[in-house]
Amino acid sequence: MKKFSLWMTAFVATAGLLVAVNTASAQDQTTAHQVGLIDMAHIFKNYEKFKAETEGLQAAAQQAEAKAQAMVAEMKNVQGQMQGLTAGSPDYNAKESALIELQTRLQAFQQVERRDIVRKQAEVYKKIYVEVQGAVSMYAKHYNYTLIMRFNREDLAAAGDPQKIIQGMNRQVVWHRPQDDLTDPILQYLNDQYSQQAKAGN
Repeated sequence: MKKFSLWMTAFVATAGLLVAVNTASAQDQTTAHQVGLIDMAHIFKNYEKFKAETEGLQAAAQQAEAKAQAMVAEMKNVQGQMQGLTAGSPDYNAKESALIELQTRLQAFQQVERRDIVRKQAEVYKKIYVEVQGAVSMYAKHYNYTLIMRFNREDLAAAGDPQKIIQGMNRQVVWHRPQDDLTDPILQYLNDQYSQQAKAGN
């Protein structure tokens, strides 16, 4: 009798577990997937914060280029002075050494500035991408999207460049409903947030 009771207890527990698993599986199967699309290139191109950050990088690059051009002008000046000197003379050798030093400084300056700008550019892209990702996550959770995919919203039919046509034919998204494109509401949210932050900072 005791063995029978233990067997019945195990049977009831197992049956309950199976019911729970089957119920969960049925719920998963009935949950509708809602897929959204976002054009990240369009977001980056039209996000005002990204524009401001990249303009700052462009200004820094222009300043660095101006310094490099000033060093090049100084090198040309030294070369001009060398033309009136006798090769191998003390004055000529001094100018030649100065020219070599200027060339070395210019190369080092360009390498450092180029590396610094690339690093800052990567930081800007990373920061903006994380912000966009956060906005997409909030939007998806609020409207119950189960998947958000990147896509290119440009119309392939209007493309005239053969390279763009070939690239367009390789797109993962062949067709979508207009309401599946979440690019505009996400971009609007990001620009509104940036505008509010800019006003609060003034």
